[in-house]
Amino acid sequence: MHPELLPTLRHYSLRLFRADLFAGITVAMVALPLSLAIAIASGATPAQGLVTAVVAGFLISALGGSQVQIGGPTGAFIVVVAGVIATHGYDGLVAATFLAGLILIVAGLLRAGSLIAFVPDAVIHGFTIGIGAIIATSQIKDLFGLTVDKVPADFLEKIPVLWAARGTINIWAVVIGVGTIVLVAVLRRRAPRLPGLIFAIALTSGIAAIAHLPIDTIGSRFGALPHTLPAPHLPSISMDMIVTLLPSAFLIAFLAGIESLLSAIVADRMHQSSHRPNAELLAQGFANLGSSLFGGLPATGAIARTATNIRAGARTPVAGIVHAATLLLFMWVAAPLAGYLAMPALAGILMLTAWNMTEPHHWRDHLRLPWPDLFLLVLTLLLTLLVDLTTAIGTGVALGLLIRWIRGKHGAETWTTPDR
Repeated sequence: MHPELLPTLRHYSLRLFRADLFAGITVAMVALPLSLAIAIASGATPAQGLVTAVVAGFLISALGGSQVQIGGPTGAFIVVVAGVIATHGYDGLVAATFLAGLILIVAGLLRAGSLIAFVPDAVIHGFTIGIGAIIATSQIKDLFGLTVDKVPADFLEKIPVLWAARGTINIWAVVIGVGTIVLVAVLRRRAPRLPGLIFAIALTSGIAAIAHLPIDTIGSRFGALPHTLPAPHLPSISMDMIVTLLPSAFLIAFLAGIESLLSAIVADRMHQSSHRPNAELLAQGFANLGSSLFGGLPATGAIARTATNIRAGARTPVAGIVHAATLLLFMWVAAPLAGYLAMPALAGILMLTAWNMTEPHHWRDHLRLPWPDLFLLVLTLLLTLLVDLTTAIGTGVALGLLIRWIRGKHGAETWTTPDR
């Protein structure tokens, strides 16, 4: 279960470092706006998202079992993090993240990495589509510049509140937000090697600043970003807090484990390599411990950033370390520039993230699933939207295991490991 970095360094060369350096800087340019936007959408501050990307991103690459995995805050956590902050405050989230780190370390030591095979694909697709829908609705306010005192967290309550505020649409916010979406889409098609996210958000935010458009920015809403990492400290945790936060901690650990291993499998296919699942779980555990010590958010392997890292030519975990170092350098040198980033532009980026999470290219395949699997997907999706993610995942996994048992009992085709 040793980190992938150790055997890599035995035969490391200047040629490999040049490739990793370019890839790490490239993926940092993608991670920067995403980390800020995900933190804001979660109910945290942009600084906490950046701290998470630096600390957890470094630990996941340095200690992980994948050669090219990139870690940090991801869209899958937005719903969970927002719920924990709303219920227990930000200190409660930090404590839950710390506990989740311990759970992941224990899971890695128990070699639980192979258990991902028992989570049905239908459940994973169901809750990721649901999370995508929730993220998208959470960004409508900023994308359209609506004037709303407080947007409810509940999905069904949110829709009528946003509709009632439709008369307050800020046309300049729409222009900047939609313009960012269009620019990212064009750059991905015309210049896929260019870090389109940072280029698009910098351009549209720059136009908004120069033209003095009446829209919110990170600076106007949250103030300036810090220049350095905060001092690490242990979160305050009592036995009563552990009992209260344990369900949230298990949910964070589950999502971190699932997403990191799925991302590592995608990386294996793109990079023609093989990851160590239990080492990856250990790394996720230490990364979430580290993030909580610095007051950061939950973190995991990020599929989109990992894919960007590979396409940019990454060869070893050093690229992920360079990515974290680049983000830290940004904090030291250019943090005030982040204050000019326009909130509608960040909302546009998260709208794209939400769309990609739903994997629209798989929708037709979902409709062709056997009816028990399609039922499982739809049920998990609806429970994610209408109840909560804990209920959705727990119910989905339990029903998935029951379907597996029934199929086996009646001599149906046996359940095989999902092709992820």
